[in-house]
Amino acid sequence: MSADDQGDAGWLTWPNLVTLVRLALLPVFVWILFSTDHRAVAAWLLASLGATDWIDGYLARRLHQVSNVGKVIDPVADRLLVIVGLLSVAAAAGVPWWFALITLTRELIVSLLTLLLAALGAARIDVLWWGKVSTFALMTTYPLFLLTTNPHHAALVAWQHWTREGTWVIGLLGLALSWLVLFGYVRPALRALRSGRRGRQIL
Repeated sequence: MSADDQGDAGWLTWPNLVTLVRLALLPVFVWILFSTDHRAVAAWLLASLGATDWIDGYLARRLHQVSNVGKVIDPVADRLLVIVGLLSVAAAAGVPWWFALITLTRELIVSLLTLLLAALGAARIDVLWWGKVSTFALMTTYPLFLLTTNPHHAALVAWQHWTREGTWVIGLLGLALSWLVLFGYVRPALRALRSGRRGRQIL
């Protein structure tokens, strides 16, 4: 049985608790980054929030606690994490603004298209494997960019220099792949739209 076929488990579930904790820790990340000199702590917290984005979905399937609330707040939490994370890292001079804005543009396009397809009654679209790869690459890139800069523009140590060079490779590949994957969703989106409309006509 797929997640979509299960009933609504309500709002009081373990997966929803995990999602709410992730949302609650997002302002903590921003506070640590801009109000303290513990930039490494902020970087590790951002990395942890990105690495745990699969836990709520896994718990929902494992515990049979799929809920309508979770279907809304989980993607919202994921998008907020990406948007707040990349803008914060850019504002802290961890990454150039052009890199952050190209990433942000892609995320906004995905969000708007998701809302548009939902409004048009499209069926659910499965996430492409390469889409997961690009997301993982970018969610690895931003914490590493933050980790390889210092507050008050202090000089970088040797490991920060070579780590930052490697991060650029991962980041540029992830960014390019994310845009290629975006265009790869065109055909699945059209199929999902046709499928959703047929389902409404049958009903």
